[in-house]
Amino acid sequence: MKAHVDKDICIGCGLCPSICSEVFEMDDDGKAVAYTPNVPSDCEDSAQEAADSCPVEAISVE
Repeated sequence: MKAHVDKDICIGCGLCPSICSEVFEMDDDGKAVAYTPNVPSDCEDSAQEAADSCPVEAISVE
């Protein structure tokens, strides 16, 4: 599974790292980034929850 944050859409709410800090963090520009784009198998559910919870649908996980 791979995670990606579209920074053009991200509003920097900080929800994704609060749900799945193993994959997402806030970057220096105040927007989220998937610092672990290859999602570890034990984090797949929380990465998907972060994507589903994004208020602007900036996260994709495949």
